[in-house]
Amino acid sequence: MVESGKLKWRCRRGVLELDIVLERYLTTDYLTATDQERASFIDLLDLEDNELLEVMLEKMNSKS
Repeated sequence: MVESGKLKWRCRRGVLELDIVLERYLTTDYLTATDQERASFIDLLDLEDNELLEVMLEKMNSKS
């Protein structure tokens, strides 16, 4: 498992909205997430800010 301090640092982005969403997930849901969910979250952190925003906006639009 990746150290929480390292993950928290990786959640810090150049876009405030991403900081808020990623850090909130880390503090509220990450510890109870499945191994697959944790791996997916870490994969998301590998994306550039623009790519990550695109993924998140796409997900929000698909819920409407």
